Amino acid sequence: MVGAGFGGLRAARALRRTPVQVVLLDRNNYHLFQPLLYQVATAGLEPEEIAKPARAILRGQKNFDFRMVEVTRVDFAAKRLDTSAGPISYDLLVLAPGGETNFFGLESMQRYGLGLKDIPDAIAIRNRVLTSFEHAMLEPDAERRRALLTFIVVGGGPTGVEMAGALSELIRLVLVKDYPRLNIKDVRILLLEATDKLLAALPERLREAAGKTLWRKYVEVRFGASVSDYDGERIRLKSGEVIPAQTVIWAAGVRASPLNATLGIPAARQGRIPVEPTLQVPGHPEVFIIGDAAYREQDGAPLPMVAPVAIQMGQSVARNIARLLSGQALEPFNYRDQGTLATIGRNAAVANVYGLKLSGFPAWVMWLVIHIIQLIGFRNKLFVLINWAWDYFFYERAARLITRD
Repeated sequence: MVGAGFGGLRAARALRRTPVQVVLLDRNNYHLFQPLLYQVATAGLEPEEIAKPARAILRGQKNFDFRMVEVTRVDFAAKRLDTSAGPISYDLLVLAPGGETNFFGLESMQRYGLGLKDIPDAIAIRNRVLTSFEHAMLEPDAERRRALLTFIVVGGGPTGVEMAGALSELIRLVLVKDYPRLNIKDVRILLLEATDKLLAALPERLREAAGKTLWRKYVEVRFGASVSDYDGERIRLKSGEVIPAQTVIWAAGVRASPLNATLGIPAARQGRIPVEPTLQVPGHPEVFIIGDAAYREQDGAPLPMVAPVAIQMGQSVARNIARLLSGQALEPFNYRDQGTLATIGRNAAVANVYGLKLSGFPAWVMWLVIHIIQLIGFRNKLFVLINWAWDYFFYERAARLITRD
């Protein structure tokens, strides 16, 4: 199995009683709970609170082995993986390499903007935000100081909305106390969305509720705002507007892992590989692809690149591997949409879960409970809960450290 994300990890765990030897490969030695990565970026949590070593997660599984390597190529004919530590042969292969930030060909944004897909990205954003305040304290020029205190989030999906809301709360509830000599009116947070709606997967009523909550948190929401260029100092929109800003966080899209491009298989949108209903690769029945790397349509639309899809795919592949070994027919994958959740900060969220549409405090409580339950490991659950309670009652973020690589 390639990838210790939601899909690969779930498949590995589901095979614990199957007569196979599971070898899980990943370039990192941990499983990351990506839905809370933005909270590391906004100093709410530390990285170790949303990540756990893969070996520790599956320590008691007798048929499991982990190797920290990077897979560079798949040789389907030889049934072999080329890795940073040499070749590894396989009988059955599950590819779950995940995805990466999609900059849609904007090289300048890729060079100067900040993505949010892994722990180093989150630390880089945290460093940039906190450093901007430190530099603003020393900047005598008012215009340049305003540029230092202008923060732009690109993308109106769940990641962008949650990032903008958390950033606003970090600044207006916490940093305002750390930097009392700075004028809070110089701070500006913008959320740029290229289409005419936020959180497109949600009903209109919830989208409007999310927009109003962001406005109350002093986040400027711009619709129809497509980015054309960014030079690290100014962002240029396709409308011609230029906004001075030294911090731009790109949350506008995701694409499949670069490993997909080495497979020699024609890719679909976002670099994803089309798979059979059983999640097998056409022409290679011993190979399965799941999660963000797989392209599969259901009800006339491609399945979204989100954690629930990867988790359900991992479970489905594990069942099909067991059926394959016992000579039974494989079952097609059918995604069960459980809904969408997005939090916009303290006491504010929107939820469309199993047909239940909520906003405000009830949705926020639901978001808290679901994310605590889904975190792996009791220690992580406990520390995240403590940090959230501390932040809620004392308006304090503990992880306000500027670190250097």
